[in-house]
Amino acid sequence: MRTVDVARRCGYSVQQIRNLERDGVLPPAVRTASGYRVYGEVHLNSALAYRALAAGTGPVEAKDIVRTAHEGPVGELLARLDAVHARLDRERTELALAREAAAAISAEPIADVRPADAMGVSELAAALGVRASTLRHWDAEGLVVPDRRGGRGTRRYSPAQVRDARIVHQLRSAGYRMDPLRTLLPELRSGRRRDTVEAALEAREAGIAARSRALLDASAALLALLAPAAAGTPARAHG
Repeated sequence: MRTVDVARRCGYSVQQIRNLERDGVLPPAVRTASGYRVYGEVHLNSALAYRALAAGTGPVEAKDIVRTAHEGPVGELLARLDAVHARLDRERTELALAREAAAAISAEPIADVRPADAMGVSELAAALGVRASTLRHWDAEGLVVPDRRGGRGTRRYSPAQVRDARIVHQLRSAGYRMDPLRTLLPELRSGRRRDTVEAALEAREAGIAARSRALLDASAALLALLAPAAAGTPARAHG
């Protein structure tokens, strides 16, 4: 195959194929007497594996994984893939918990809270399972700003602020960013836009599913790269 043939079959430009060869993602191409590159199935499968992996785990890690497929050992490749799948599994678990918690917390009327539910920094941090520095960061970012009491400005979270902190904690765990949260929290307090939270969680879930599918798509190309090695033939082509 010519460079353009590989490019067309994997949806890349000619220059991108050359860049992938330069970066070691594709093995060095065989050169004709006149200097033209000649590619084989190993190059096509390398490009296809990289393209899918880049969607599943990012371009930097994808390059490392494909290079590992070329250079071995196979156990290292499998371990790297297991680590990517494990991260996705953790994200799925955290997202499911965040969805349940966000729905429950958003449904709590502020009128039902009691004055006794007020907390200090250390108490709230322990209740949420976060560090006190995390609460101070949320304070600095304007997400959950506690009351200040006494001459030393001791932080004290009112019941409504505790509720806000619980919402922020769950949505941050689900991947919600700081800037959207600043806009969203005032509307959550007034009972509006709960559907926006659910939409954000659904988008997060769709992203995880897309990355999982991308890793599945990469598996066929990676298996094709491993097949020559299993048969005793090096996967890396030499020019």
